Amino acid sequence: MARLEFVDASTPGVDAALVNMVKERRGGELLNLDKLLLHSAPLARGWNAMFGAIRTGCILDGGVRELVILLVAILNRAPYEFAQHAPVALEEGVPQSKIDALANWAESGEFNPRERDALAYATAMTLQVQVPDDVFANVRRHFGDREMVELTATIAGYNMVSRFLEAMQIEVER
Repeated sequence: MARLEFVDASTPGVDAALVNMVKERRGGELLNLDKLLLHSAPLARGWNAMFGAIRTGCILDGGVRELVILLVAILNRAPYEFAQHAPVALEEGVPQSKIDALANWAESGEFNPRERDALAYATAMTLQVQVPDDVFANVRRHFGDREMVELTATIAGYNMVSRFLEAMQIEVER
């Protein structure tokens, strides 16, 4: 159970336009995450804009994006984040075998060099924060400047998401 009460369209004083904007991005439903973020309209608005841009406004390959998001969820022990993004990864063309291999990606033969270097980068960013030069050089070979910014922002952003989810004990929707 989440540590705060959920907010929705019927909550007194809630910004109805914001609720509708979030629902539109989510396909008509609020997630439990949204129901907590709506306690702060400025944060909910900014969150919606940032993660909407990551999901739909970037040129970073969607499969790579979802692989690093799922790995961040695994590394941070954030089951909600994993549950939300595993179906998205499948929609982006990531095979179930790769999703299943993520927990041990470094020993797996499932991933191509581009994916392996992105996963190494996500691991370093998540567990060490400071990325070793060799890890950066390896991932940089595969991605242009814009993609590097988008990859880095995706990994950083979803580290924030998992930390918020786990601190607030947000559970997967039923």
